[in-house]
Amino acid sequence: MRLDKFLKNSRLIKRRTVAKEACVGGRVSVNGKPAKAGTELKEGDLIEISFGQGSVRARVRELIESPRKEQAQDMYEIINE
Repeated sequence: MRLDKFLKNSRLIKRRTVAKEACVGGRVSVNGKPAKAGTELKEGDLIEISFGQGSVRARVRELIESPRKEQAQDMYEIINE
């Protein structure tokens, strides 16, 4: 699944265009490397998103093409370090 689509489907970012802009702006990395919107994700990948002052780190748990609202949080796990 594409990174921008995952961010939207998992509701980490509300809109796919905003997710794409975050990737283009260099604010998203996958497994420690800057990622483009088209980067293909797989289960176990580590995503880091920088928002203004802070950042969010999440591990991909499962890839669901069309998740319901309740399933969205099951797609990732937040990592606190």
